[in-house]
Amino acid sequence: MKLISVVIPCRNEEKYIEECIRAIYASKIDSEIRFDVYVVDGMSDDSTREIVLNLSKEFPSLHLIDNTKKLTPFAFNLGIHQNSKADFIQIVGARHIISNNYISKSLAILQKDASVWCVGGKIINEYSNETSEVISKAMGSSFGMGIGNFRTLTKSGFTDTVTSPLYPMWVFEKIGYFDEELIRNQDDDFNFRLTNAGGEIWFEADINLKYYVRASYKNVAKQFFQYGYWKVYVNKKHKAVTTLRQLVPPLFVIYLLILPFTYLISLLIGAIYSAPLILYLLLDFFISFRSSTKMVYTFPILHVSYGLGYLNGIFQFVLLNKKPSEKNKELSR
Repeated sequence: MKLISVVIPCRNEEKYIEECIRAIYASKIDSEIRFDVYVVDGMSDDSTREIVLNLSKEFPSLHLIDNTKKLTPFAFNLGIHQNSKADFIQIVGARHIISNNYISKSLAILQKDASVWCVGGKIINEYSNETSEVISKAMGSSFGMGIGNFRTLTKSGFTDTVTSPLYPMWVFEKIGYFDEELIRNQDDDFNFRLTNAGGEIWFEADINLKYYVRASYKNVAKQFFQYGYWKVYVNKKHKAVTTLRQLVPPLFVIYLLILPFTYLISLLIGAIYSAPLILYLLLDFFISFRSSTKMVYTFPILHVSYGLGYLNGIFQFVLLNKKPSEKNKELSR
């Protein structure tokens, strides 16, 4: 009998938590496999906790754990510590609705190939209003997220990180748990350590999860600013740039800051220096008008927010040698 423990980090997700849990219990798994589900809740002040407790009457293997520190890496580690005797740990975001073959297919891949230490599936972005639809389409494109980003992959293969991953329990025993200093990008950090230890991460296109995208530009801008900010902290920790595509947004922001000053030198130099921006805008308009005109300003929000966060991280962590600020530990809800 194999035991899979499903860990759901959660805070104020009353809109999505029931669908998330029901999708897990709708999983098609073999009779020799059983699983427990642990919602690790950051002391929600909406009806999330009540929903989970009511569902636990229907599903006896569903448990609610208090995460008094309220932040994601603590939720991961609380859930894993709770299940030290499990054979596998499946992490599922509270806004992630997994397909009914997600767990079984991931498990089969791990058991078939010993070089694979982590498996995750394809994201199908879901939206609740027009704004989230536009954001969803931007986040599902290579222009928006970069070539090779797990959000845009369509074919199965090795990658650098995945979402809602399944790990063998021994991976945590080998490389440690999630870094609780990292409020963002703790999964990137963990998977970087995993690959450095000799493991592989597999993206499986035959399994998927529905992801409810944030429904406001303000929240998604904050989310991507934090992604860039915390990425630098991860890089400093490992003394390495974990992926080359992460450098594109900060370089783009630096370019935009320098651009106006080139016209002070001469109009010709300014015009020549403007060529990359013109190319960017042409690509932006071309891709946007094929899908939604509102994506025209969605792409710059994603790229500039990430780039500003990254540059802020360089200033704070590298130049000033500071620790992360409390402001950038806040959730982008």
